[in-house]
Amino acid sequence: MYSQSTVIAGGLAHIPVIIGVFSFIQKFFSKRASNFPQDTEPKKSPVKPVEQKSAPNTAPVAKVTPNTVTKKKHADVPVNIYRPKTPYEGTVIENYSLLKEGAIGRVNHITFDLKDSDPFLNYVEGQSIGIMPAGEDANGKPHKLRLYSIASTRHGDDFNGNTVSLCVRQLQYEKDGETINGVCSTYLCDIKPGDKVKITGPVGKEMLLPEEEDANIVMLATGTGIAPMRAYLRRMFEPTEKEKNKWNFKGKAWLFMGAPKSANLLYEEDLQRYLTDNPENFKYTKAISREQQNTKGGRMYIQDRVLESANELFNMIEDEKTHIYLCGLKGMEPGIDEAMTKAAEEKGLNWSELRPQLKKAGRWHVETY
Repeated sequence: MYSQSTVIAGGLAHIPVIIGVFSFIQKFFSKRASNFPQDTEPKKSPVKPVEQKSAPNTAPVAKVTPNTVTKKKHADVPVNIYRPKTPYEGTVIENYSLLKEGAIGRVNHITFDLKDSDPFLNYVEGQSIGIMPAGEDANGKPHKLRLYSIASTRHGDDFNGNTVSLCVRQLQYEKDGETINGVCSTYLCDIKPGDKVKITGPVGKEMLLPEEEDANIVMLATGTGIAPMRAYLRRMFEPTEKEKNKWNFKGKAWLFMGAPKSANLLYEEDLQRYLTDNPENFKYTKAISREQQNTKGGRMYIQDRVLESANELFNMIEDEKTHIYLCGLKGMEPGIDEAMTKAAEEKGLNWSELRPQLKKAGRWHVETY
């Protein structure tokens, strides 16, 4: 047995050794800590390029270059100058029908005065504004706002830069044997010059035109989906508009327009004038479902026209200067997608992979409702 004094003495004798070991450990880890970033940084191994091979029966994918210049410019686009809690009350300047005799439904062109807005409600082509219809819903609450694509250029229909215009179709549908009218669309089609309307916005950067003057613009529209296209085409080809712009369109514009009847074609006189005055820069293809037939003997829809023009259309799409705009009822998307898939196959391309590339590059623009 050891005495208490012997144990204590032995323990004290080891203290210098313990201190020395602790000191060594502390120095070691201090050194490791100072070198930690270098020690933990992954070492880069040389990677050999791997040759990309297409799988059998897989169409090649065209290379798409991102349009970084356009995306940077869009950062300056005005957004939400007026919000639902603080809307601007614009005055109706005009409200008239766009349809000819024998047309189906009701479609109006409506213009609002913006000159008294403070801050000024400015916008650019391809944006939308919100409309807050007067009155209350069944629960006694104010009606929710609806968004509408702007149909005018930033300079307005009068070219003075203080108006905004919409192209509105009255929504109607049957429910339990009763015809139901859309709240906001009916409100807009019924308003009269001098009426005040609550407006919000502008909103949206998805449908903006590229800044490049030599860009090519392919437009696919049905019904009131013509609204943003009308703004683009006015900016490109309207003589007075061109005089006011520092932007002189030099590319090619191609409009595919779908309508049930000829009487339902919107802004037709203007479009025919642009076609006559700019034959080298503008192409206009119509699909009139109740008056024309496709190659299978069925009704002619916009997707049928896309298939007919597959080769020429995809020659344009393969050009990195080409932008594609799709606007109209949401139901048009599947048909267009199917048509683009078939059209791409005829060019040996894979649309399911090409479309997201176009989207990422800022060249595929969709606004459906």
